[in-house]
Amino acid sequence: MLGRLLAGSPGRWWPVARLRVRDPCAALPFPRPGRGFGDAARGPRDAASRTANPAYQPFKNDRRPTNFDKKVLVWAGRFKREEEIPALISSEVLDAARNSVRIKVCYIMIALTLLGCLAMVVSGKEAAKKDHTLLRMNIEKKAKWRAEAEKDREAAVETPQ
Repeated sequence: MLGRLLAGSPGRWWPVARLRVRDPCAALPFPRPGRGFGDAARGPRDAASRTANPAYQPFKNDRRPTNFDKKVLVWAGRFKREEEIPALISSEVLDAARNSVRIKVCYIMIALTLLGCLAMVVSGKEAAKKDHTLLRMNIEKKAKWRAEAEKDREAAVETPQ
């Protein structure tokens, strides 16, 4: 919002800033918000939830889980099936599930990296036993190139005659 005010013209933001110092909501160039700030709840649904459980603040940290969030909650072991997941989940529960899944994925990646390293060591040792090393392959490749270059030189010498 401040960006919109400052983007219009350089001299336009100063009167608005002075108005905000006196009264934050007086003569704002944009409409006032419809809902209250902070803990102020308006409406019959909010009033009903306050009377049912006064300590509960409705929808403050709750959010609707996406399909991926539901899979994360199941993978983390918070719920057995996706059907058991309620419509609203607190962000703390979702963050904890994401962290545990992140740790499990890291453990899996560590295990796969170690298995890959072991496989490369084993295959390298087998190749060394068969004398199938990089040095040997480079020598063979260069010998092949030399033979091709020699054939090209012989063909070039024979064609002018």
